Amino acid sequence: MPTQPAGAGKSSFGYIDGATLFRCLALRPDHVLLDLGCGAGNYTFAAADHIQAAGAIHAVDLWAEGVAALQTRARREGLHQIQTHAVDASKALPLNDDVVDVCLMATVLHDLVTDGTHKGALGEVARVLKPGGRLAVVEFEKEGGPPGPPRHIRLAPAEVAELLAAHGFTPAGQTGLSPHLYLALFDLKADTVERSAP
Repeated sequence: MPTQPAGAGKSSFGYIDGATLFRCLALRPDHVLLDLGCGAGNYTFAAADHIQAAGAIHAVDLWAEGVAALQTRARREGLHQIQTHAVDASKALPLNDDVVDVCLMATVLHDLVTDGTHKGALGEVARVLKPGGRLAVVEFEKEGGPPGPPRHIRLAPAEVAELLAAHGFTPAGQTGLSPHLYLALFDLKADTVERSAP
């Protein structure tokens, strides 16, 4: 797998209705959010308006340069709830089991599928999410661009649902975020991941 993801340096945040996204995410000040495939942090910093010091935002990406820039900005702005991790999420997330309330994957799942690393990443998401936790997937509509990736690697909502079902996620709603992008919400079944005895 390349050390710089295919979407490094690109962000879909400027193409979405942020108010709609965060209304659907229903984040609380004490929530723990995993921003998987955070890039330089456009979604991360927007989420910091909703999650305060009582909670945490884990910004994770394979793109070390982008993560470093995100960390520098977070420290400069005093956003101590943001914790950065430059790791390959398909191998291991540096988080304990059952600690995340909401995971956001904003226009990253199609890249993971293209790279063949989605199964590992989704398995890790299922591990770190609390039972009943929520996964929010933002993807480009499966039509011609620009903006967005080539049509043949885009994921329709039904394709996303099929990918996630194998990891114990059930659909919990869908809405458009713009003419170009949609949000699909999924809940993790409480008995999906077998937990170790304490």
